[in-house]
Amino acid sequence: PLFRSLSADFTLNLLIVNYNLLANTERKNWRHISKKVWRRSHLDFMLLLGILLLGTVGLIVLYSATNQNLGLFWRQIANFGIAFVVMCIFAQIPVSRYQDVAPWVFGLTLLLLIVVMATGVISRGAQRWINLGFYRFQPSEFMKIVMPMMLAWYLRDKVLPLRFKNLFISCII
Repeated sequence: PLFRSLSADFTLNLLIVNYNLLANTERKNWRHISKKVWRRSHLDFMLLLGILLLGTVGLIVLYSATNQNLGLFWRQIANFGIAFVVMCIFAQIPVSRYQDVAPWVFGLTLLLLIVVMATGVISRGAQRWINLGFYRFQPSEFMKIVMPMMLAWYLRDKVLPLRFKNLFISCII
Protein backbone atom coordinates (compact mmCIF):
# COMPACT_ATOMS: atom_id res chain seq x y z
CA PRO A 1 0.00 0.00 0.00
CA LEU A 2 2.82 2.44 0.76
CA PHE A 3 4.45 1.75 -2.62
CA ARG A 4 1.13 2.29 -4.42
CA SER A 5 0.53 5.67 -2.77
CA LEU A 6 4.10 6.81 -3.51
CA SER A 7 3.73 5.58 -7.06
CA ALA A 8 0.40 7.34 -7.45
CA ASP A 9 1.80 10.54 -5.92
CA PHE A 10 4.85 10.34 -8.16
CA THR A 11 2.70 9.76 -11.25
CA LEU A 12 0.39 12.62 -10.29
CA ASN A 13 3.35 14.94 -9.67
CA LEU A 14 4.93 13.89 -12.97
CA LEU A 15 1.68 14.66 -14.80
CA ILE A 16 1.39 18.05 -13.10
CA VAL A 17 5.01 18.94 -13.97
CA ASN A 18 4.52 17.85 -17.60
CA TYR A 19 1.27 19.81 -17.80
CA ASN A 20 2.95 22.93 -16.39
CA LEU A 21 5.88 22.58 -18.78
CA LEU A 22 3.51 22.17 -21.71
CA ALA A 23 1.40 25.11 -20.57
CA ASN A 24 4.51 27.30 -20.15
CA THR A 25 5.75 26.29 -23.59
CA GLU A 26 2.39 27.12 -25.15
CA ARG A 27 2.28 30.42 -23.30
CA LYS A 28 5.78 31.28 -24.48
CA ASN A 29 4.83 30.36 -28.05
CA TRP A 30 1.67 32.44 -27.77
CA ARG A 31 3.67 35.39 -26.43
CA HIS A 32 6.19 34.99 -29.23
CA ILE A 33 3.43 34.87 -31.83
CA SER A 34 1.60 37.86 -30.33
CA LYS A 35 4.84 39.89 -30.25
CA LYS A 36 5.43 39.07 -33.92
CA VAL A 37 1.89 40.14 -34.81
CA TRP A 38 2.27 43.43 -32.92
CA ARG A 39 5.62 44.13 -34.57
CA ARG A 40 4.26 43.45 -38.03
CA SER A 41 1.16 45.56 -37.45
CA HIS A 42 3.36 48.64 -36.74
CA LEU A 43 0.91 49.76 -34.04
CA ASP A 44 1.88 51.01 -30.60
CA PHE A 45 -0.11 49.04 -28.02
CA MET A 46 -0.37 51.87 -25.48
CA LEU A 47 -1.40 54.38 -28.14
CA LEU A 48 -3.99 51.92 -29.46
CA LEU A 49 -5.30 51.36 -25.94
CA GLY A 50 -5.61 55.13 -25.45
CA ILE A 51 -7.48 55.51 -28.75
CA LEU A 52 -9.89 52.72 -27.87
CA LEU A 53 -10.45 54.14 -24.37
CA LEU A 54 -11.03 57.65 -25.70
CA GLY A 55 -13.37 56.32 -28.40
CA THR A 56 -15.34 54.31 -25.84
CA VAL A 57 -15.73 57.29 -23.51
CA GLY A 58 -16.80 59.41 -26.50
CA LEU A 59 -19.43 56.85 -27.48
CA ILE A 60 -20.79 56.76 -23.92
CA VAL A 61 -21.00 60.56 -23.80
CA LEU A 62 -22.64 60.65 -27.25
CA TYR A 63 -25.23 58.07 -26.21
CA SER A 64 -25.98 59.99 -23.03
CA ALA A 65 -26.08 63.44 -24.68
CA THR A 66 -28.41 62.40 -27.52
CA ASN A 67 -31.09 60.94 -25.23
CA GLN A 68 -30.13 57.37 -26.13
CA ASN A 69 -30.43 57.94 -29.90
CA LEU A 70 -29.32 54.52 -31.19
CA GLY A 71 -29.17 55.59 -34.84
CA LEU A 72 -26.53 58.23 -34.17
CA PHE A 73 -24.74 55.89 -31.77
CA TRP A 74 -24.41 53.08 -34.34
CA ARG A 75 -23.42 55.53 -37.07
CA GLN A 76 -20.60 56.79 -34.85
CA ILE A 77 -19.48 53.21 -34.14
CA ALA A 78 -19.38 52.58 -37.92
CA ASN A 79 -17.33 55.77 -38.42
CA PHE A 80 -14.97 54.69 -35.64
CA GLY A 81 -14.58 51.26 -37.24
CA ILE A 82 -13.82 52.76 -40.65
CA ALA A 83 -11.27 55.13 -39.09
CA PHE A 84 -9.68 52.19 -37.26
CA VAL A 85 -9.28 50.22 -40.49
CA VAL A 86 -7.82 53.28 -42.26
CA MET A 87 -5.38 53.76 -39.36
CA CYS A 88 -4.26 50.12 -39.63
CA ILE A 89 -3.74 50.51 -43.38
CA PHE A 90 -1.76 53.74 -43.03
CA ALA A 91 0.38 52.15 -40.28
CA GLN A 92 1.70 49.71 -42.89
CA ILE A 93 3.19 52.49 -45.04
CA PRO A 94 6.89 53.06 -44.29
CA VAL A 95 7.89 56.39 -42.76
CA SER A 96 10.20 57.09 -45.69
CA ARG A 97 7.16 57.16 -48.00
CA TYR A 98 5.54 59.82 -45.83
CA GLN A 99 8.77 61.83 -45.96
CA ASP A 100 8.81 61.61 -49.75
CA VAL A 101 5.24 62.86 -50.24
CA ALA A 102 4.97 65.36 -47.35
CA PRO A 103 5.93 68.51 -49.34
CA TRP A 104 3.64 67.58 -52.23
CA VAL A 105 0.66 66.83 -49.99
CA PHE A 106 1.33 70.06 -48.06
CA GLY A 107 1.35 72.07 -51.31
CA LEU A 108 -1.87 70.40 -52.50
CA THR A 109 -3.57 71.10 -49.18
CA LEU A 110 -2.47 74.76 -49.31
CA LEU A 111 -3.93 74.96 -52.81
CA LEU A 112 -7.20 73.49 -51.54
CA LEU A 113 -7.30 76.08 -48.74
CA ILE A 114 -6.92 78.82 -51.36
CA VAL A 115 -9.77 77.25 -53.34
CA VAL A 116 -11.92 77.35 -50.18
CA MET A 117 -11.19 81.07 -49.81
CA ALA A 118 -12.20 81.68 -53.43
CA THR A 119 -15.14 79.33 -54.00
CA GLY A 120 -15.89 77.57 -50.73
CA VAL A 121 -19.38 76.80 -49.48
CA ILE A 122 -20.60 78.89 -46.56
CA SER A 123 -22.11 76.81 -43.78
CA ARG A 124 -23.06 78.02 -40.29
CA GLY A 125 -21.50 81.40 -40.93
CA ALA A 126 -18.09 80.20 -42.08
CA GLN A 127 -16.63 79.50 -45.50
CA ARG A 128 -14.71 76.27 -45.00
CA TRP A 129 -16.10 73.58 -47.30
CA ILE A 130 -15.46 72.47 -50.86
CA ASN A 131 -18.59 71.02 -52.39
CA LEU A 132 -17.81 67.99 -54.59
CA GLY A 133 -21.48 67.32 -55.35
CA PHE A 134 -21.74 64.00 -53.55
CA TYR A 135 -19.50 64.98 -50.64
CA ARG A 136 -18.43 68.17 -48.86
CA PHE A 137 -14.73 68.27 -48.09
CA GLN A 138 -13.05 70.44 -45.44
CA PRO A 139 -9.34 70.92 -46.31
CA SER A 140 -8.51 72.47 -42.95
CA GLU A 141 -9.09 69.08 -41.29
CA PHE A 142 -6.62 67.48 -43.67
CA MET A 143 -4.12 70.26 -42.90
CA LYS A 144 -4.16 69.17 -39.24
CA ILE A 145 -2.53 65.92 -40.34
CA VAL A 146 -0.29 67.36 -43.06
CA MET A 147 1.20 70.22 -41.00
CA PRO A 148 3.16 68.00 -38.55
CA MET A 149 4.28 65.84 -41.49
CA MET A 150 5.65 68.91 -43.26
CA LEU A 151 7.42 70.19 -40.15
CA ALA A 152 8.93 66.76 -39.56
CA TRP A 153 10.09 66.69 -43.19
CA TYR A 154 11.71 70.12 -42.87
CA LEU A 155 13.36 69.47 -39.49
CA ARG A 156 14.49 65.87 -40.14
CA ASP A 157 18.12 66.81 -40.93
CA LYS A 158 18.45 69.81 -38.62
CA VAL A 159 20.72 69.74 -35.59
CA LEU A 160 19.27 70.52 -32.18
CA PRO A 161 19.10 73.09 -30.73
CA LEU A 162 17.57 74.78 -33.75
CA ARG A 163 19.16 77.87 -35.19
CA PHE A 164 17.03 80.99 -35.34
CA LYS A 165 16.71 80.69 -39.14
CA ASN A 166 15.34 77.12 -38.90
CA LEU A 167 12.97 78.06 -36.12
CA PHE A 168 11.73 81.07 -38.11
CA ILE A 169 11.11 78.95 -41.21
CA SER A 170 9.29 76.37 -39.07
CA CYS A 171 7.01 79.12 -37.79
CA ILE A 172 6.36 80.30 -41.36
CA ILE A 173 5.39 76.78 -42.42
